[in-house]
Amino acid sequence: MKRVIIAIFALALVPSSALAQRGNMPKGWGYGFGAIGGTSGDFGQTTVHVGGGGEGLFYKGLGAGAEIGYLAPTRGVGDGFGVASVNVAYHFVQPGRKLVPFVTGGFSLLFRNGSSAGGNVGGGVQYWMKDRVALRLEFRDHIISSDSPHFYGFRVGFAFR
Repeated sequence: MKRVIIAIFALALVPSSALAQRGNMPKGWGYGFGAIGGTSGDFGQTTVHVGGGGEGLFYKGLGAGAEIGYLAPTRGVGDGFGVASVNVAYHFVQPGRKLVPFVTGGFSLLFRNGSSAGGNVGGGVQYWMKDRVALRLEFRDHIISSDSPHFYGFRVGFAFR
């Protein structure tokens, strides 16, 4: 378990290291977010999710990233759990455009006293207000198994490079 968490943190740093590089290194950025969401099925609860991560592009709009966060029901914020994800993403980048739509998906790990692995899918837009700051709007759904609830959320955050 500790090795998995350490590996996820290490992967989260890879896109961030691209920020400090010049030349042929991929473009990269970090981001932070807050989300309001819920759970599917009989579990039906409203949730909050906060976190951050980083992404880097390595071929045209194709990229990879990682993030870490905390997800909890609104009725018991102390009853939440950690969420770590490693994803691939495609950003529909066009030169001169400030609005960049994207889709993403990958591996998710939910952890507290134990852990559960699954996946996630999502998409959204980044609006680059300035050269180094973007407003990030996104929908993300974490899917652990067919018999557990989905943890979905509508995220608002900022990206920075």
